[in-house]
Amino acid sequence: MDYFNSALTRKEGRRLPLNKSIKNPTEELLSKAAKRLNLTFEYKNAAYPKRSLVKTGYISIKKKKIKSKTVSELASTMSLIKSKDKNRNN
Repeated sequence: MDYFNSALTRKEGRRLPLNKSIKNPTEELLSKAAKRLNLTFEYKNAAYPKRSLVKTGYISIKKKKIKSKTVSELASTMSLIKSKDKNRNN
C-alpha cells in the first residue's frame, strides 16, 4: 500500500506522483479497487523494506498488464471509490 500513500515520499516507497496518490490507503480500499478492475489477487500482510517496522501489506495480482499500468489504474479506482464514499457520508 506504500506505493499509493501520499503521506510518504518517493524515497519511503511511494511510486505514484502526489496528484495520483491517496492519503493512508487501507487494505479494504485496495481490495475494492482490485475487485472493481476484475483483477485476480491475494492480500498479504508485509512491510516495505525501507519501513520494516510498519506493517502495511500488499496484494499479489495475477499479471495481465505491465506493473506501472496496473498500479496507475488501481490508484485511479481507489480515488474514485474514496470520493464516492466521502460523498455518501456527507
